[in-house]
Amino acid sequence: MPQAAEENRNDATMTNQRLWMVRAGEGAKWIDEFLEHGLVAIGWEELGPIEVGVPREKIVRQATERWPNASKYRIANAVGQVFRFLNEMQKGDVVVSYDPGRRIYHVGTVEGDPEYRPGLIEGLPRIRVVTWFAQVPRDRLSVPTRNSLGAISTLFQLPPEATEEILAIAAGKETPPPDDEESEEDVTEQIASDLRAQSREFIKDRIIRLSWEEMQELVAGLLRAMGYKTRVSPPGADRGKDIIASPDGFGFEQPRIVVEVKHRPNSAMDSQAIRSFLGGRHADDKGLYVSTGGFTKDARYEAERASIPVVLMDLDDIANEIQRYYDEMDMEAKRLIPLTKIYWPA
Repeated sequence: MPQAAEENRNDATMTNQRLWMVRAGEGAKWIDEFLEHGLVAIGWEELGPIEVGVPREKIVRQATERWPNASKYRIANAVGQVFRFLNEMQKGDVVVSYDPGRRIYHVGTVEGDPEYRPGLIEGLPRIRVVTWFAQVPRDRLSVPTRNSLGAISTLFQLPPEATEEILAIAAGKETPPPDDEESEEDVTEQIASDLRAQSREFIKDRIIRLSWEEMQELVAGLLRAMGYKTRVSPPGADRGKDIIASPDGFGFEQPRIVVEVKHRPNSAMDSQAIRSFLGGRHADDKGLYVSTGGFTKDARYEAERASIPVVLMDLDDIANEIQRYYDEMDMEAKRLIPLTKIYWPA
């Protein structure tokens, strides 16, 4: 190993060393360029050159001007990573970048200040010169460290425990073997559980943004996914029934489900609303009351003692049922809440 690289490796093992992940584009498509040119790079060429020390607020204004149609989230994400690359990453910090084809993390030391060099790597104009000095196989890492490296951001700082482990392996030190398979499965299941919970919250966010008419169509689509045929009331007075669901679609065959949809995210339905809904029902009807604002305790009590079966469905219930029946939903309903499938180790 060259002397400079050896010195970099020794420096990297110092305590309190900061370590950054810098991804080499989507799918690590630029990892060979990172290694060949001795650098790391990030994108957002549309922002143009930005000097070190420029306040974050000024970068936000510049991004808003350059991306007038971009969401606040996209702008905040891009600006945050550019700001960190320019101002928080420092000479002497350590960086890693992942090569998924070989399952290797390349480890290097930042050698200089940020530069703006558009055209060197397509779409990644902001660079920092790096001396690469080690490779760390992913299979050598513990499960918690592998998980900490899994964030989707282009640029992020690793926690101290992961930093210490990676730098120890990079320096050739003996490290404990990775956690056994059972431990990895436990961690994987915990992450999967967290992802499912996050998924429900994102689905609920999309539901809240629907108009009332779209909300009505979504509930009808969910009922169709459950095997019913539906009739949706036209705009105007519906006399307490927004949707009729039944096996034949006309309500002649049982069960005949009468549905009321209230899309008022900040207003919980009370007992009076439930009594009003029940007032015009037939003895053989089944009731479904959907409220994105939820229900009061008295409303739930009213439904429990109703003379016909009544199900109250709040925002959590809607999100859960969408996850459960999404594959069976028709395109009209999927268009309202477009989702994608993620495959996860069983």
